[in-house]
Amino acid sequence: MDVTNLLGDVRRVVAEVAQFIRTERAQFTVHSAQVKGLNDLVSYVDKTSEERLVAGLLNVLPESGFLAEEGTGAGLKVYNWIIDPLDGTTNFVHGIPCYAISVALEHQGEILLGVVHEVARDECFYAVRGQGAFLNGQPIHVSATKRLQDSLVATGFPVNNFDRMQGVLKALEYFMRHTHGVRRIGAAAADLCYLSCGRVDAFYEYNLKPWDVAAGALIAEEAGAIVTDFKGGNDWLHGRTILAANKALYAPFAAVINDSF
Repeated sequence: MDVTNLLGDVRRVVAEVAQFIRTERAQFTVHSAQVKGLNDLVSYVDKTSEERLVAGLLNVLPESGFLAEEGTGAGLKVYNWIIDPLDGTTNFVHGIPCYAISVALEHQGEILLGVVHEVARDECFYAVRGQGAFLNGQPIHVSATKRLQDSLVATGFPVNNFDRMQGVLKALEYFMRHTHGVRRIGAAAADLCYLSCGRVDAFYEYNLKPWDVAAGALIAEEAGAIVTDFKGGNDWLHGRTILAANKALYAPFAAVINDSF
């Protein structure tokens, strides 16, 4: 199947849901959120956004399956949409940019298409495997930064799994001392897209779910990044660890992560 033909329709579906999220944010209050678990928030906006995405994507590709954060849609099939309807829910709940919709199409373990729409800035990042990465119609590429000491690093902080805190703190200390700094934006999909267009130079995080990384990782790869798990393997989709950087920075960056964790 030529998934390129699907891209325009997928972007349209995602853009419509992004507009819904923007409209709801104008009247949303923190008291409208619910607690799924320790430091894990959800709202009617997440749930309704996911329902709209599933309905729209079924029209784009009938008989497709779904792996969605809030559990909407049928189970896995030959082609599967991996969906986070609102990555960065805590940011959204508190009125802090950024938060994003993440949609990826998977086939036999390979991500074929990815769209990440950062809602607050109305930025649509997207890629089809083998065809490069784009932001609002313009090609994007990772930075040309060659030295770790000249880089800006993005990461996420643990929210409910603190088993690897020693590694978290060790890596943070190193990057604070030896780079331009560390940014915790609060939405992994956006982190990977900011890497893709050169706003940050490297990204790492653990305990992420497939819907957090599926689309963003493809976009990053198509923008020229190396994306692996913490061990340097390819199990970043389901393995709960991911690191990504441009080709010049990958080796020294990965060495710090390996030493820390």
